[in-house]
Amino acid sequence: MNVLIVTGSMGAGKTTVVNEASDILTSEDVAHAAIDLDALGVWHLQSGIAVNLVLKNLAAVCDNYAAVGITRLLIAGAIEGSTELEGIRRAIPGATVMVVRLAASLETMCQRVRERETGMLQATYVARVEVLDQILNGASLETLVVVNEGRSITEVARELLTRARWLPS
Repeated sequence: MNVLIVTGSMGAGKTTVVNEASDILTSEDVAHAAIDLDALGVWHLQSGIAVNLVLKNLAAVCDNYAAVGITRLLIAGAIEGSTELEGIRRAIPGATVMVVRLAASLETMCQRVRERETGMLQATYVARVEVLDQILNGASLETLVVVNEGRSITEVARELLTRARWLPS
């Protein structure tokens, strides 16, 4: 399976770009699937339970996709380090993985998070933008960087797919 992981800090546009990339691939009749890692991992567990359900869920979903012939998978998720990336590789055995990082200014990402997160944890999430951006800078896991600021989401998604060589010639 060919896997394209779209990473970036909060507010970089991971989910939005993956959804648009999926729409572009659909319009080009390219078989694929798309997964938002956050959607595979929304829960609250009792303390002391040490399981990585996101990776178990990812492995199960990928098995289902592979069973129906899916060979291309878009993943949206902030991959903070090599351990997390290796966990994804183990969840999708034999996959060819490319990591693409979305980049935008801290101001833009913080504004996006403020607009999206209107609840009680808004300040926590906004503060996390810069911290996560620094973590991702240090990890340097990306093969490509795509700027997601000051242009349409379609243009950003198309650049991502073109540079990853996922669009038909």
